[in-house]
Amino acid sequence: MSRHTKLAVLPSLLLAACAASGPRAGRADRGDAPPNVVIVFTDDQGWGDLGANGGTGVLTPNLDRLAAEGVRLTDFYVTQPVCSASRAGLLTGCYPNRIGITGALGPGSRNGLHEAETTLAEVCKSRGYATAIFGKWHLGHHPEFLPTRHGFDHFYGIPYSNDMWPFHPENPAAWVDLPTIEGETTVGFNTDQRRFTTDFTDRAVEFIADNAARPFFLYVAHPMPHVPLHVSPEGDGRTGMGLYADVIAAIDVSVGRILDALAEHRIADDTLVIFTSDNGPWLSYGDHAGTTGGLREGKGTTFEGGVRVPFIARFPGRIPAGTVCREPVMTIDILPTVARLIGAELPERRIDGLDVWPLFTGEPGARSPHAALFFYYNRNDLEAVRSGRWKLHFPHGYRSMIGREPGSGGIPGKYDYSVRTELALFDLETDVSEARDVAAAHPAVVARLKALADEMRADLGDQLTETPASGAREPGLH
Repeated sequence: MSRHTKLAVLPSLLLAACAASGPRAGRADRGDAPPNVVIVFTDDQGWGDLGANGGTGVLTPNLDRLAAEGVRLTDFYVTQPVCSASRAGLLTGCYPNRIGITGALGPGSRNGLHEAETTLAEVCKSRGYATAIFGKWHLGHHPEFLPTRHGFDHFYGIPYSNDMWPFHPENPAAWVDLPTIEGETTVGFNTDQRRFTTDFTDRAVEFIADNAARPFFLYVAHPMPHVPLHVSPEGDGRTGMGLYADVIAAIDVSVGRILDALAEHRIADDTLVIFTSDNGPWLSYGDHAGTTGGLREGKGTTFEGGVRVPFIARFPGRIPAGTVCREPVMTIDILPTVARLIGAELPERRIDGLDVWPLFTGEPGARSPHAALFFYYNRNDLEAVRSGRWKLHFPHGYRSMIGREPGSGGIPGKYDYSVRTELALFDLETDVSEARDVAAAHPAVVARLKALADEMRADLGDQLTETPASGAREPGLH
C-alpha cells in the first residue's frame, strides 16, 4: 500500500505550528533534520517500580535522572492491561478494539496488525527516518504481520511473550519453541533469556551509532520484567534486593547506555526519549512481580494498578527539566504527538489519539484534549471511563489477589475470579486507590460519564451491554 493512501495531510494551521516550533538545530551534518525518537517500552512494570514515582523496592538512577531532566506524567495510561492490545494502542494511536487487536496474541493466533493500519514507524518513515525495533513485537507472528512489514527497517527479537515457550511454569506442554527473529528470519529457538536485556540494548546502541547523522526512530521493547525473570550474570545480585529488583536495575542500566550513546554522538539535544510500560504488574507472581505503588489491583484489570503505568519523556531544550504533569494521557496520544513534533502527516484512517505536546512542555493552562479516556478489556468489554478527576467503573467481574496466597520463585498464585464491581465512581484526586465509591454523592458526574460511554459504545461497541460496533475495523488475518 502506497504511503499517500495511509497518511492524511495535517491541517495547515498545525503545520504552521510545527514550523514555528521546529526541532533544535543539531550537529552540522544533521542540518535541519527533524528530531530522533526513542521509545523504551517495558513489559509488566508497575507504576511503583520507579524511584521517581516513590518506589523503594527497586534502584533506577538512570530513569530517575531522565525524569529530573524531563517530564514525568503521573496519570499515564495504556489502552488495555494486556500485552498485544497495549502495544497496538502505542504503535497505531488507536484503541486496540478499533483495529481488531485484543488480548495477548500467541503462536496459535491467526490475526495480527492489518496492512492498512499506519504505525508510528511508518509515520516516521514518511519523513525519511531510519527505524528499528529490538525486543518484543507481539502484534502477529506470521510474515505479513512482522515489524518489517509495518515500517521498521530492522527487527531483532521475539514475536510474542517470553513465557510462551516449553518452560512455562504451569502449562509447558501448551507452548511450542519460542523463536528469535532477525528481520523476517528465525535465527534460533528458546534463546537464553539472560541475554535479552543486554542483547537488545547492544543492538540499540549500535543502531544509534549507525544513524547518528540522520533522523531515526528506535523502539526498544524489553520483554522484561514479564515472567519468567532473567538477568545477565553480570546483573545477578546487583541490587541485593532480589531477582525482580535486579531485572529492573538491568533495564535501568539499558536506559543509561542508550542515553550515553546519544550523548557520545552529540545528538542528545536532538532526541525525544520516552520511557513507559505496557501495563501494570502481574500480581499473582508475588516476589517475581512489581508493585503498583498503592494503586488498586494490577495487570489484567482496568483498575488503576492495571492501566496506569510509569511515563517519562526527555527532550533537552524543548521539555523543561523537572516537569510533572498530572493530566490523564494515554499511549494512543504518542503517535499524533510525535507526528506534530516531526512535521509528519497523520494516518488517513481514523485514529483515537490526540496531540499532547503542550502537556509535555508544561504549557501554562494546558489540559488533556480528551473529553474522556476509555478502558476496555477482554474481547470488547467497556469497563471504565475517566474524565478529569473522575473515573466511573461499569458493572463487571475481574480477577484479584486480595486474600490469596501470592506466588513465589516464578510459580504464580491463584487469582480469585469471583469478585465483581457494580457501578462505582471514584475521585482520583483524593482517592487514587479507588477505595471509596462516591457515585451517590455526584449523580450529575455519573450521568455525564455514562453519556460519554454511550457515545463510545455506539462507535466501538460493548459486549457488557451487547452494543454492536459501528466504527471498528477488522484485523489482518493469516
